[in-house]
Amino acid sequence: MIGATTERATEPRRQRKGKIMADDVADHAMTHEHVGSVQNRLIVAFVGGVLVLNGYLADWIFHNPVIGAVSALVGAVILAVPIMRGAWLEIRKGRLHMTVLVAIAVLAAFALAGYEEAGQHGVSGGYKVAGIVAFFMLLATLVEQQTAAGARESVEKLMTLTPLTAVLASGQTVPVSQIKPGDMLRIRPGDRIAADGLIVSGETTINEATITGESVPADKAEGAEVFAGTHNLTGSVEVEVTRVGEQTTLGQVKKLILEAEKTQTPFMQLIDQYSAWYTPLILMVALIIYVFTADPTRSVTVLVIACPCAFVLATPTAMVAGLSAAARLGILIKNVAHLEAAGNISAMVFDKTGTLTTGILTVTSMSPAKDVDGVELLEAAASVEQHSRHPVARAVARVARDAGLPLKNVKQFRETPGKGVHGVVGGSEVIVGRASFLEDRDIDLSGVRGKDHEEATGGMSTLYVAKDGKCVGWIGLADKSRPEARQATSDLLGLGVKRISMLTGDRWSVARKVAAELGCTDVQGECLPEQKLRLVEMLRDEGHMVAVVGDGVNDAPALAAGHLGIAMGAAGSDVAINSASIALMADDLGRLPFMIRLSRQLRRVIIQNLIFAAVFVIGGLFLASMHYITPVTAAVLHNVGAFIVIFNSARLVRFGEHLSPYAEKGADKAKPVPVAA
Repeated sequence: MIGATTERATEPRRQRKGKIMADDVADHAMTHEHVGSVQNRLIVAFVGGVLVLNGYLADWIFHNPVIGAVSALVGAVILAVPIMRGAWLEIRKGRLHMTVLVAIAVLAAFALAGYEEAGQHGVSGGYKVAGIVAFFMLLATLVEQQTAAGARESVEKLMTLTPLTAVLASGQTVPVSQIKPGDMLRIRPGDRIAADGLIVSGETTINEATITGESVPADKAEGAEVFAGTHNLTGSVEVEVTRVGEQTTLGQVKKLILEAEKTQTPFMQLIDQYSAWYTPLILMVALIIYVFTADPTRSVTVLVIACPCAFVLATPTAMVAGLSAAARLGILIKNVAHLEAAGNISAMVFDKTGTLTTGILTVTSMSPAKDVDGVELLEAAASVEQHSRHPVARAVARVARDAGLPLKNVKQFRETPGKGVHGVVGGSEVIVGRASFLEDRDIDLSGVRGKDHEEATGGMSTLYVAKDGKCVGWIGLADKSRPEARQATSDLLGLGVKRISMLTGDRWSVARKVAAELGCTDVQGECLPEQKLRLVEMLRDEGHMVAVVGDGVNDAPALAAGHLGIAMGAAGSDVAINSASIALMADDLGRLPFMIRLSRQLRRVIIQNLIFAAVFVIGGLFLASMHYITPVTAAVLHNVGAFIVIFNSARLVRFGEHLSPYAEKGADKAKPVPVAA
């Protein structure tokens, strides 16, 4: 079941010994580090190749087979040494990696060359054939290593987006390594930002595509957060540094991508189970062919054509391309198994505030109790709410500050998640929260709930305020749906997601209204955090593949309860990045349908690669056994097969290039789905 492919489930399997063909991309790079860097091995391949070529020229120009044979032998040995060293180290580790089979093929080519040079079958190429086989086999391992190195280099380039120097507010230019939290930076138009921070003065427009994947620049004013590696376009601002180096959002992005590349998909785990048998099986096939044909050339050809380079590259190259496509659009995948599992999502659970809605609540009405002044009501509520980070609390505190009300100090502040807050303000106990929160404390709300109360508060989130055990009034707040939300839910339903559930702690009237607007299939209002967990577990018990989408701060338990946890707007939020399986750096629900499409395309590409690799090897074995191809032809075809797999996987990198930041124009086409209460 795909649900088993969570991070906890895959980790023990990932640590198993005996991995051969399905080692992850990062491990491929390490596999060949002992034979030198890509540049050094290219030099070896060039020198050896020239000597082998010289062997042919010596025959053609000087008509001296001895000079040609010696030159080809020296070139072949130079080419074979790195392969033999790599194979020896793999054998010492108890692993039968592709390098071992390549080394056996090269040794067999040498044995065949010596057999021919000795005159048993006449001089038909001798060591020149062995040299050509060694050259193309070394080229194959170079392709594998460079594919891995290229993937890591693309991630390393993320850090080059951060400038080497930064300008302090004092005008002094310092190395970025010397910046520390609390420093004040001056960011001028055209500058790249050196560290995460908050704007303390000025206004500007910043291109944040490197973090969020959004191509439309973001307007920033005082108090806004900025990220390292992003590009300041227009104004000059001063920024107070909050995070530097690897602690910045960009640093965490790099870390997440590198960690994701070290994980395995279920396809890779499946190949693991059978890979240990591959090399012995091919050796047995080569031996059987030699026994029945007594032709060593055919056996050598079998060993060369059967080297599983295409198998080795089939899944890792697609995986890296898929991760790159996702990261380009601001989707960070912690484990590549999560990306593959996303294609099987059948139920998606959304939090409302900050996920389906903008989360920017606005106080739209207040109703103080009889003999209570509106200023007293707002001052009491805002004084307590100023210590909470909930969107409702921020809205109340913001309207009080805009009104110029001085907020009082609070003692004994406590917050009950999903219910409300209370504290002591000026010697009076103040409680702010939902109706049930106050009623549980035996506070009578009938004085503020008239016969028209339900109609007056319909479609609004309502906070009730009590002071010294008496309700002093209520505050109504309104939120608005994200402009892309309705189109996103419509697309998800079109992709086969059967259940789109909205769970919210808000009142039923508000919950039903928002769910109906967005086309959710079902909704649960007045939902406490523990109830959200139970509802997610119910969906799992019904057999659904469940993805939970939230802001990653208040929804961490629910995010962990689903098969996949998807954090919205994770840029700058350590909690959001760490609490979810997948993090959307931007607040764009349109990324969710793209993620499902990418997952399904990734699976198709992996299957295509594996089918091609299997057909290539089986067809090659047949041609080799029938003597239709020679060892040199097999070596050339071996590299052709590897390149075909790489190019097929590379198509994923451009997947989703057409996706632009959301637009409201698509929302009119979505059809609402009846909402089940």
